[in-house]
Amino acid sequence: MGIPVFLAELRELVGQRALWLSAVTVVVVDDDGQVLLGRRADNGAWALIGGIIDPGEQPADAAVRECLEETGVTVEPQALISVTVSPVVDYPNGDRCQYLELTFRCRPLAGEACVNDDESLEVAWFRPDALPALDASAQERIELALAGNSTAYFAPAGA
Repeated sequence: MGIPVFLAELRELVGQRALWLSAVTVVVVDDDGQVLLGRRADNGAWALIGGIIDPGEQPADAAVRECLEETGVTVEPQALISVTVSPVVDYPNGDRCQYLELTFRCRPLAGEACVNDDESLEVAWFRPDALPALDASAQERIELALAGNSTAYFAPAGA
C-alpha cells in the first residue's frame, strides 16, 4: 500500500509541510518468543510492522489491519506498551511528518508470515537473541514487549 487516500488528499492542500500524524507499531511475539519483522522496501532495513492510523480508526484495529496487510498474519493486541513521539521524518520526495507512535504487543492468531504488500521485501520471525540490525527505537520497543509489562512506557514530562 502506498500513501493512504486521506493523506494524499491532505498533501494536496498543505504540500510538503510537516504533518502531525498518529501511527501504530506492532511487536508480534509468538508462543516460542520469536518476533515478527519486515525488511522495508523503501530502505532495505529490517523494522517492526506498523503504519498510519486512518481517520476515525481505533488504534488497536489499525494494529491488526497493518499487520495483516504487511505480513499476512492476523494478530490480537494484548497491551499498549509505549506511547512516544518520533523525530521529524524527512521523506525522499520532500514530505515531512512527525508521528505520535502507539506501540502494541500482539500475539499471532492465524496466517503464515509472508510479504503481503509492496512495503516489504521480506517478512520473517526472529529469536530475540538473533535479531537483525534494528534502529534503537525498534530495539527498545522489542525489549518493552518481551518484558511483559502491562503499563505503557512514556517519556517523563519535560524529557
